[in-house]
Amino acid sequence: MSDGPVRSVATPSSGRSATQDREPSSTTAGPLPQQRGATGADGGPGPETAGGRGHPLARKIVKVVGFCAATAAGSMLILRGNEALAGLDAPTTADSRATTATAADAPDPGRVLQIVAHPDDDLYFMNPDLRYSIAAGHPVTSVYLTSGEADGINAGAAQQASTPPNKPAYAEARQNGIRAAYAKMATGDRSSAWKRTVVPTKGGGQAEVDILVAKPEVNLVWLQLREAGNVYADVPDSLHGLWDGRVPHLESVLASGSPVRHGFTYTKDQVVRTIEGILERYRPTTVRAQDPTPGRFQDTKRYTDHQDHFYGARFVQMATEAYAREVKDRPHFAVQNYVGYFNGSLPSALDPGEAKEKLDILGTYAWLDKENHCGSDAGCGDLKVADHPSGNRWTQSINYARGTGTSWLASDGDRGLWAFTVLDGQVALWHRSGLIGGWSGPRLLPGTGMDQGVSTATLADGRIAAFGTRTSFGTRPADYLREVVYAVQRAPGSAEFGEWRSLGTPEGADDAWTSDISAPAVSVDGAGALAVYVRDGASTLRGRVQRPDGEWGPWEGHGGSDLQGTPVTATDGAGRRMVFATTTKSVTGWAQPQPGAPLGPATPTGLPDTTLALTAHGREGGIRLLFRKPGSGNARTALVTGDGGLKVSGLTDLGGLQGFGSLTASGHLLAGRSAGGQLGSDLGPDGAWQRSPLMFVGAPSSTMTGKNLVSLAVVGLDARLYVTSSADGSDAHLAPWQPVGPRNSAP
Repeated sequence: MSDGPVRSVATPSSGRSATQDREPSSTTAGPLPQQRGATGADGGPGPETAGGRGHPLARKIVKVVGFCAATAAGSMLILRGNEALAGLDAPTTADSRATTATAADAPDPGRVLQIVAHPDDDLYFMNPDLRYSIAAGHPVTSVYLTSGEADGINAGAAQQASTPPNKPAYAEARQNGIRAAYAKMATGDRSSAWKRTVVPTKGGGQAEVDILVAKPEVNLVWLQLREAGNVYADVPDSLHGLWDGRVPHLESVLASGSPVRHGFTYTKDQVVRTIEGILERYRPTTVRAQDPTPGRFQDTKRYTDHQDHFYGARFVQMATEAYAREVKDRPHFAVQNYVGYFNGSLPSALDPGEAKEKLDILGTYAWLDKENHCGSDAGCGDLKVADHPSGNRWTQSINYARGTGTSWLASDGDRGLWAFTVLDGQVALWHRSGLIGGWSGPRLLPGTGMDQGVSTATLADGRIAAFGTRTSFGTRPADYLREVVYAVQRAPGSAEFGEWRSLGTPEGADDAWTSDISAPAVSVDGAGALAVYVRDGASTLRGRVQRPDGEWGPWEGHGGSDLQGTPVTATDGAGRRMVFATTTKSVTGWAQPQPGAPLGPATPTGLPDTTLALTAHGREGGIRLLFRKPGSGNARTALVTGDGGLKVSGLTDLGGLQGFGSLTASGHLLAGRSAGGQLGSDLGPDGAWQRSPLMFVGAPSSTMTGKNLVSLAVVGLDARLYVTSSADGSDAHLAPWQPVGPRNSAP
């Protein structure tokens, strides 16, 4: 959270000016301790229907029969269907690596490593994901880059003037608050004991490593570097200044109670090496980090997030790139980035129960009762937070900065099924040949620096095109670049894809908007024209359209204002392309008047406010939008038609199991993250929503496979693909969930 004088952020206004386009050219840390337990198994238009079950999307029924398969270390709810459907995903060849989960191949819980700038960033911006992982018994390690010493005054506003500053003591109090919060989440007892040790780092300094005695799979790593002490002001002695080369090194600020006794300094390279060493030792399968490109407010041009947050995230980007490149004996890993301060300007993503749980954890960190349960003269928590533990409405939300798209699972008819995600900074590809063939993968496509989140589109000739963004660092800090790239299948059904080609970025220099572009949204209209759209740093829509000769037109501005998150696009039954993006108060849309025509103007849909993630589902009669109701987590849907301009009807509440994030829909199927972080699926009017214990990264994805089959997939916290299938009928079943490929130990 904020560690300087500014403790809240303002809601952005509209009308930021566009920036100049940037066009592309053509085309071992032995000292850290091994983590124990890390390798074990384990009101808008149209009436709103209160029950949500009368909508056509929800009328079809999926019957699911669950059974629990006991395993050596846990259990997994298997969604069982009839034998014929189960066989669709069963291995059919001797070399197939797809297997049904059994006691011998139980789902791996994965290993989670969180890296944040300040103590409490994890509690504000990564919870409830953090709590879900701890509650499930997953190995979780949190790394704090700075001490978060701020001005050294551990007091609320009323006692601020009378409390002398003591930076080491305030850093200690924040550490004590974090240990209490984690102990409470893991054991129910905030005073549960920790083993505190000192270890040398790969960067040449020392780190404190804390291990929760009762739950040794829970670790805390304190790097204790100096923080900026201000959200956006120019502070050379900071992660920002170190990244930009304005200071040669950054010194430590040691907490008064830390077993680390000797100060040290790190250069930029040494910070990267230190983080790389932590990755090497803990061998995570999921890395959680803050948003490296949060943008600026369009009126003041101030950062929308703390400079320590996003420059810390850039150090994490550089370290994960080095780790993936240099360390070969390691598991695959996925990265999840989180929105920071700007959550306070967005509709609430969590239901009241989840928000209260999150606030209670912050209350433990803030030491509300002031009882000296930790035995420290510095205090047992952060009294700056005690005045307002909810921050700027931060306890009411969680949002992913990247990886919210739901089109990463693609079918090319009878030729097979394709899944794309980013592992190790490269696009990973899984493939199932035909309708009943075996799975292969993951295979990493050539090309590094890929950001989390892949979108796909099927071209007019049947080939699949995959789109994403790629980050490169260059030789100078100003060379930091995030650009849109794509690769195309060499032939329909081929397992080979061409090289990644750059479409550049609509942004100018990184310093203008911190390279704040969204992930790409892509679609092919009825005339066969491929188009890609992003939200730019000025919160407007930008797009490029491929010409008939294969060349791309320039980045064009399509207007809009206050756009947030990642836009979505789909085509209706008439082949007209539509694009949609959320704002802080509603949804804005664009539509072609006819296939092949330019995109029409930005049009307010009149929908009520939604949470950040949108899904667009093309169908006869229009586009089906899916989103969440703020402060509820319930799924909602509305139909958008394009005849005579955009028109919205049938706003319907589909219910759900709370939760947050993207929803996916194909045929009869509706699925998304539920409360607890697990996958929830819609069973239709005659049954309740069902929950699977699968915990996953990013968003689920589904697609029609052939003429009457639906496939659903997630990437687990173990960075492994899990798939299931079902017939698209009124009396269908979901086949058992299957992990694809071997257990994730090393590439």
